[in-house]
Amino acid sequence: MASQGVKPHWVGTEGPRFVERPAHRRWLLGQAMELLDFFQFGSFNPAGGFFPLDDAGRPFPAKGSAGVIRQIHDTTRTVHCFAIAHLLGLPGADRMIDHGMEFLWSRHRDAKHGGYFWGVDDKKATDPTKQAYGHAFVLLAASSAKVVGHPDADRLLADVTEVLRTRFWEATPGATSEEYAADWTPLGGYRGQNSNMHLTEALMAAYEATGDATYLAMGESIAALIIHRHAREQGWRVAEHFTSDWHVDLDYEGDPTFRPAGTTPGHALEWSRLLVQLWELGGRSHGWLIDAARQLFLKTVEIGWDRGAGGFYYTLDWQDRPQRSDRFWWPCAEGIGAAAVLGAVDPEPRFEEWYRRIWDFTANHLVDRVNGGWFPELDSKLKPISSVFRGKPDLYHALQACLIPLLPADGSITRGLVRGFAPGETLRV
Repeated sequence: MASQGVKPHWVGTEGPRFVERPAHRRWLLGQAMELLDFFQFGSFNPAGGFFPLDDAGRPFPAKGSAGVIRQIHDTTRTVHCFAIAHLLGLPGADRMIDHGMEFLWSRHRDAKHGGYFWGVDDKKATDPTKQAYGHAFVLLAASSAKVVGHPDADRLLADVTEVLRTRFWEATPGATSEEYAADWTPLGGYRGQNSNMHLTEALMAAYEATGDATYLAMGESIAALIIHRHAREQGWRVAEHFTSDWHVDLDYEGDPTFRPAGTTPGHALEWSRLLVQLWELGGRSHGWLIDAARQLFLKTVEIGWDRGAGGFYYTLDWQDRPQRSDRFWWPCAEGIGAAAVLGAVDPEPRFEEWYRRIWDFTANHLVDRVNGGWFPELDSKLKPISSVFRGKPDLYHALQACLIPLLPADGSITRGLVRGFAPGETLRV
């Protein structure tokens, strides 16, 4: 799939792994702190929750008297990221956690019917749907808040866990349903891997925070369905879309942000990282997890990377041809994380080669050296564009790409930091 006339990028693989080199470790931590600084002050919305930021890190202006719309994945991811900032020792992080936790409970939470609205403004729910994707991130935020000892974490964790178990979880397939109206009327029979993938991440975080093995068992169940069954059957391609009885829907075509047609290389890379963590948390008792992590990663870099210009295509069709050739920031972030954790548990040199290659592309094309943050989207010529995303929409993926390589591969960032992997140990710089 190489771009015509472009020489494939060379990567040196000499010497120890990059993550073992003090200079690289200092660089990673520096990148993480720059990202936190970029988002911390500009995104704080005095009316509650957080502002979306423009290219320069300024809040987008409200279009009416009700203020800007806040979507639940932005609110929750910000709480999660500043729980990480707290563990790093970043002054000011606690205010961000407090602010997000309050807004989740008082504005996103539906006090009448239960569950959490997808979108709200200063006055009302702008999108009152209850989505599994959003609830997965509520669980992640609650778990991360519990790790740092936030006083409202247990309340939020208990509430969202009850909603997930009674409203979303389907015991027979061992995964969640997708979407409901405010009163819990089902909205179609669609089933999706994206929400279940992020729920797997959140379930592992909840297990780490509480020690409740029920969370871990749910994560293992989802992985067995999505990866052990379906991705294996599809030659290590992760199917995104399913019917209500969990048959792969090859013809599904939804919105380009959360439900694009075809396959999404970034999600296969994300699963690769999560499977290593799941394998470790389960005591390495499920050997298929680590095998699947390797297979997903190696298949994805083979079919999803533009070997001429670089970067991961956003989506492929089922014949592995680029369907949306734009390059988003988050697949590179997930590729970095996956290569790092695989390289930590497997000496196969290809993982280190790809770790270096993906970071090289990211540093050269995605990191905004002028305004800060990362460009969210590049065209096929690697120029920043805004066809799907506006401004600087996300801290979560980029921050995790900078910190995952610094910590052990046997758990989440919050778990690694809370166990005291500080300057003299694993988080040495």
